[in-house]
Amino acid sequence: MKASSIPTTQIAAVIKNPGPDGTVHITNTHPVETPGKNQVLVKLAFSGICGSEVRALLGWSNYKPVVGHEGVGTVVQAGQDVPDSILGQRVGVKWLHSACGQCSHCKASSAHHCATPVFTGLHVQGTLQQYVVADARYLTKIPDGLPGEVAAPLLCAGLTMAGAIAELDRQQIPSNGWVVISGSGGGLGHIGVQMASRLRAYKVIAVDSGTSKRDLSLRCGAEAFIDFETENVEKRVKAITGEGAHACLIVSGSESAFELAPRLVRNAALLAVIGLPPATFNFPLAASALASKALTVTGVMVGSEQQMVDLLQHALAGVIDPVVQVEEFSQVPQVFEKLENNQVTGRIVVKIPE
Repeated sequence: MKASSIPTTQIAAVIKNPGPDGTVHITNTHPVETPGKNQVLVKLAFSGICGSEVRALLGWSNYKPVVGHEGVGTVVQAGQDVPDSILGQRVGVKWLHSACGQCSHCKASSAHHCATPVFTGLHVQGTLQQYVVADARYLTKIPDGLPGEVAAPLLCAGLTMAGAIAELDRQQIPSNGWVVISGSGGGLGHIGVQMASRLRAYKVIAVDSGTSKRDLSLRCGAEAFIDFETENVEKRVKAITGEGAHACLIVSGSESAFELAPRLVRNAALLAVIGLPPATFNFPLAASALASKALTVTGVMVGSEQQMVDLLQHALAGVIDPVVQVEEFSQVPQVFEKLENNQVTGRIVVKIPE
C-alpha cells in the first residue's frame, strides 16, 4: 500500500473515562500513527478481545484509550531500519509490543520476561482499530491456511496457556496427572483445556458455570466439569482425585477462584496464577500452608516466541481449535459488557472494517 493511500484518521474503539463509569465508543476520527525506527504499520483484519481489557475499562491501570492485543493483519508500511521485504506479510500483533533486548531474560531468548517491556494496549495503542503501529522485531508471522479469526485468540489466550503448560512441564506433573482449570469455558480456559488434554494427556477437571461452558469444556477434552455456582468444588475435586489435583491453573480473575485454589490440590502441587483480579487483591495463601504442603506458586504472563510458533502449527494441524464467535466491529461496546458480566463462552473476535 502506498503511503499516499494510507488515511490519516481511522475507525477505532476508544475507552473514555476509565473507571466505574467508563464507556467504550466507536469513532471514525482516531489518528493513524506513523511507524518509526524498527516499526511497521499493520492494516488489521481481525482482533480478539481479551477479558483483561475490562481492566482498562474499569481503570485498574493506566491503559491507552485503544486497547486490544490479539490483532491479525497485513504490513502496509515500514519504518526506519525495517526491510521492505516485510511489506505484504500477514502477521500477528501480540501483548508484547517490544522488549529491551539487553536484560538477562532478553539475552536468554525470553523476551516475554523482559525487565522493561512495552505492552500493546497498555503502553502503546492496541489492536481495536484499523491500523496499528507494531515493532517489526516482535511480530509473529501467521501461517498460510490458518484463518485470521482462528489465529487471533492464539496471540494472547493461546500463548498465555502455552506458558502455563510450560510451567506444568517444569514442575514435572505426571502425564496422567490431574489438573484443575478454573474459568475453563472462557477465552483462555477452553484453549488451556485443549492443550492440557490433547498435547500432554493430563486429566483435566474444568471449573466454570453454566451449560454452555460445561459443554465447551467437555468438548475440549475435560474429564469432568464442576459448576462452581451449584456444586461444592472442593468436595468434588477430592472425590474425583482422592488426594487433590497435581496442579491448579487459576485462569479466572475472580477473587473466589484464588481463595479456593489452594484447597483443591495435593501436597507438592503447583498453583499457577494466570487470571488478573484487581491489583489490590493479594493471593490468599498462609505461609504455614505453603510450607506444610510444599506447594509451588508461579505466575504466568504469556509464553515465548517459540511456543507461539509451535502453537500456530498445532492450530494449523487442527489439534488446537479455538472456539470463536466473530462479531462486527460495531459490537465492541457490547462485547466489553458481556466480558465484564462473565457472559462470554470461548473467545469473541471482531472483524476490523476495511
